[in-house]
Order: sequence, then structure tokens, then C-alpha cells
Amino acid sequence: MKYLLGIDQGTTQTTAVVVNEEGELVAKNSAQLPAQFPQAGWVEQVPADIVRTVKEACAPLLEKYEISAVGFDNQGETFVVWDKDTGQPVTPAIVWQDTRGESVCKALSASTTLGANTEALRQKTGLLLDSYFSAPKLKWVFENYPNIRKQAHEGKLKFGTTETWVIWVLSAGKLHITDPSTASRTLLFNVNTFEWDKELMELFDVPRSMLPEVMQSAGHVGDVDFGDGKPLPLHALLVDQQAALFGQACFKAGEMKCSFGTGSFLLMNIGDKPKLSDNGLLTTVGWNFDGHTAYAFDGGIFVTGSAVQWLRDNLRIIPDSASSHDAANRSTDSGVVVVPALQGLAAPHWRTDVRGAMFGLNRSTSSDDIVRATLDGIACRVYEVVMAMSQDLGQKPPHLKVDGGPSGNPYLMQMIADLLGLEVRVSAALEATAIGIANLAGVSALGTSFDMLSRNWKSEKVYTPNMGNEERENKLVQWNKALTAVKNFHG
Repeated sequence: MKYLLGIDQGTTQTTAVVVNEEGELVAKNSAQLPAQFPQAGWVEQVPADIVRTVKEACAPLLEKYEISAVGFDNQGETFVVWDKDTGQPVTPAIVWQDTRGESVCKALSASTTLGANTEALRQKTGLLLDSYFSAPKLKWVFENYPNIRKQAHEGKLKFGTTETWVIWVLSAGKLHITDPSTASRTLLFNVNTFEWDKELMELFDVPRSMLPEVMQSAGHVGDVDFGDGKPLPLHALLVDQQAALFGQACFKAGEMKCSFGTGSFLLMNIGDKPKLSDNGLLTTVGWNFDGHTAYAFDGGIFVTGSAVQWLRDNLRIIPDSASSHDAANRSTDSGVVVVPALQGLAAPHWRTDVRGAMFGLNRSTSSDDIVRATLDGIACRVYEVVMAMSQDLGQKPPHLKVDGGPSGNPYLMQMIADLLGLEVRVSAALEATAIGIANLAGVSALGTSFDMLSRNWKSEKVYTPNMGNEERENKLVQWNKALTAVKNFHG
């Protein structure tokens, strides 16, 4: 039996899995990754901690299994800048949640540059000008630390997202690489040509010398050593959400997944040609290797699991997250509506100024009603993104595949199925992201076929819609009224 190692370098932890050549999970291990919050809006991690968690997550698995190939996915837009000669970081890891690049975005959008031409920027990158992505934060570093900018333009520094940084360390500086899916999250990469874009590099003042080489998403790119003196071949690189799309076997245009956690991240495979959204979505590279190219619509919802945590920790109306299911089923007042915009409205609205609200409260409103309305609000947010994707592609998905903690909430999953009028299929594999990148390594190293991975994908539970049209319409009308009121309240 041949084994594959999949590494999911996430925001709060690094998870490593071993899968067999059939794509089945054999073993897993995780290591927690701490973060620092030096001031409001800033989110940082220690670069050495990222490397440490990768080694800790992998160590017990490497002791037990002979690994044929390694796949590595990453947390996306988080990046590090380091000295190319000493390997020492000159910045912390600046996390994707960090908002310090907002001033850069405002300045560029008010100028006469490409930054002010939203449509031209979207044509090149598929993205919006937003601090969520790497380049505005990197430009902020240059503006606030002139010596770092000077060293970068002298060719002394390297830039990389978290997989680029870790691979640099594990290859002793031999590999400075990324893949198209990760590069497409920087605002520096042209998703049409699959190259770093000269005009974008000039816009954000980034020298080409500090950017990694963009490799295919799958294929042997070199070896990495986890500290045991046994180099292993690296065969796959992706962003975490694209790895989850692959892990959920969404290989055909129109197939989509939703990964639930603190927020919800929905990706829909849109085929091998880029297409811009007319409905507030991002376009991103899914994967690109050996004639296999997939683009995806990307719709993020910032608050999902964190809304349930808010009910538990702040309002203290449920003892734990799992009990939200029972509370929702006890609710007797369907007139209460919650817009769970605790950190703004992301796709498809992009109103970061908006905050959450409750409507329809009365003397008989109970805590169960608030819990039910919060779960309904989460379901409505998922509905909005799925419908936006369906309108952009011109077809509804055949079903929605889901994974992550909140996918274990029966009330929430049933409500999503009812609103969409689609089957919601809960993945049997809890670690869809890490398994996805391991399976992609298997495609490269072992010749694993897409067909086999599709056949081997299993659901733990399937929710079928059973809500009547009138009830569905009433819920959506209530939701849209509440959403309009919240937007108006915040200007």
C-alpha cells in the first residue's frame, strides 16, 4: 500500500493527514497555531510558529508511514517577507484577516491608477481591491518601513504566502515557489496569462525579484525535509478552499462545496475558462496542471460558526454549539429575523460597514426564537451566495456538498436544503481540505484518476428539501426586508 501526506496549513492550526492510494483517510494529526493582535485590525503570526506546527503535525505520521508524495495547502492570503540570504523574517506573518491595508486601498481607489479602475483590476485578477488580499498589506509594509522597501527593491528579500515560506525552510532555501491558485489571491497575478503581472506589480510597488516562481498545482517540484533527514517529494500545492473543492470531488462545472467553520466559504467550479461575476462574487483559479484547469467562483461569508459561538459565549442562551439544533426546533415564533452580520456582509454584498440586527421582537420572544432566527439567517446567507453563483454560471448546482463543524447541525443543513431546493450532502470526510491536497499529490505521483476520486467520495448524511413554496417565499421575503433595513441603517 502506498501512502500520501496532505498538509493543511490553516489559520488556527496545521493539520496533516495520511491517505492511501484509494484516497481514504488512514491517520491524522494537528498542531495549534497561535495568533497575536497588536492593535485593532491587526492579526499576526510568528513565522517560526508556522514552520513548527507543520513539523509537529507531520512528525508522528512520518514515523509510522512510508510516504510516496506530499501535498501542501495553505491559508491563502497570509504572507511573510524574509531575508533571502539569512532566511530570517523581516515581518511577522500578516494574516488574511488583517485590515491594515485598507488605507492603501482607499488611496489607490481615489487615484487615477489601475487601482481606481475596478473593472480593469477584475479583468486581470478576478478580485476586488480589498485589504483581504496580500498586495495592499505588502504595500502598507513598504510605506511604513522604508528600509524593508529599500531592501526589497535591492533584491535582498523574498515574499511568500505560508506554504511558500514553509517550503523555503524545509528545502533549505532551494525552493521559492507557489501555485496559480495561491498566486491568484495576491492581487499581483493575472489569472488569464498565469503570470505575475507587471502593471499590478507597479501598482503595489512590488519588485519581481521577491516573488516566488509559479509552478503547476500538481507535479514534482522538488523535495522537502521535515527534520528527520529523509527528503520527501512534493507533488501538489493549492489554497485551502481550492483543496477542499478538490477534496469534495467537485471536478465538473457547476459542482460546488461549502466549507463551514468560523465563516463559510463557498466555491463553485466554473470550468476551464475565467468568467467574471455580475453578482458580487470573486473569480479565482481552482487548479492548473497538465491540461487540467479549473476556475471557480468564490463567495465568502464571514460569520457562521462564530454566530453560534456568539449565542453561546456572549448572549449565553445555549450551553454549547450543538444544542442550537434543539433550541431552533423548540422555537414557536417564526416572525423573529436575525441578520448575523457581526463582522459585516461579505459576498455578494461587500458591505464591511454593516453590523448584525434582530427584527420582530415582542414580549413573548424566547431565547429559542433568537437561536432559530440566527440559524435561519446563516442559511439565508448561504442561499444568497449559491443563487448568485447559479445566476452567474447560468445553471444551478446538482447539489451542495458541505463539510466543517456546523455541517453537523441538522436544523441548519435542512434549512439550507429547503431554501435552495437542493440536496445538501454532508461529507463523510471531516478533513476534506487536507485529504483534497493529499489526493491531488496522488494524481501527480501515483496516477490516481478523477473518476476514482469521484466514486470514492462518500456522504455521511443527505438532506432533501421538504419545505413548501409558500413557506420558503415568506422566509425569503422576511429576510430581504431585514437585509434592506440593516443596509439602510448603516448608510
